[in-house]
Amino acid sequence: MTILLALLLDHLFGEPPARWHPVVWMGTYLGRAGRTLPDLPPQAAFIAGALAWCGGAALVVVPALAAAWALRQVPGWLAVPLGAILLKPLLSLRLLLDEVSGVEDALAEGLDAGRARLARIVSRDTSALSADQVRESALESLSENLSDSLVAPLFWYALLGLPGAALYRFANTADAMWGYRGRWEWAGKWAARADDVLNLIPARLTALALLGLPRPERLAELMREARRTSSPNSGWPMAALALALGVRLGKPGVYLLNPTAPAPAPAQVRQALARARLAGLALALPLALLPAGLELAHG
Repeated sequence: MTILLALLLDHLFGEPPARWHPVVWMGTYLGRAGRTLPDLPPQAAFIAGALAWCGGAALVVVPALAAAWALRQVPGWLAVPLGAILLKPLLSLRLLLDEVSGVEDALAEGLDAGRARLARIVSRDTSALSADQVRESALESLSENLSDSLVAPLFWYALLGLPGAALYRFANTADAMWGYRGRWEWAGKWAARADDVLNLIPARLTALALLGLPRPERLAELMREARRTSSPNSGWPMAALALALGVRLGKPGVYLLNPTAPAPAPAQVRQALARARLAGLALALPLALLPAGLELAHG
């Protein structure tokens, strides 16, 4: 029930103000802790990055454990809404759908507007992307972040309660800020690997939900396309969405998923938004029925 109520809060109200948002607090910590990490020698950078990650994880998990304990001390009728209020900032569906829809709306105004709106949700350089590539990038972000921002937090909440969801959200934020090659190669390696491990199952669950009820040969296609990316996880939901819509998705010069299919058109963006919403809810419902997270939430 806590998961369903958290999703309702997300649908009705979206994100809390930045000053009260725990993910913003996580980002603030990571920004400050990571200022000098990439400038260290490789071995020292790796050790310092791992220690900074563990310190931040402790700062996140300990309050979540305290909150879970406090929720077990109150009646269930009160623990469920309070738990939902605490869980909501650790997941996001409405914002994701709004941002991707906003890219398509901006493209209708012009290519420059579409590129600028896309830059809000992707880390790649958008200045030279064509309209087709803007749509492809937006749909990739939609599929990948459906796992990162919704399915994975709910998965870890269902298994470990609020501490699990909070730890995952910290790990994912750390990967988004530190998990890059180049300057961050060593300082961010621990963060990148931790995120890979925590996303291993959620990314594949998201892919299956986006693809629907695939035939065995469709699963073989999914596995083949997912391997075209270097990431062990993000290729799965991206490949699933590409196959489900019958479109190609790719990052210029890096990879191309479902390469023989046409580029997505506005109609496919609308279909993708509907499919992502349905897939997210389809996974949220069984996760809400798992007893572990509920027991940890209110005993």
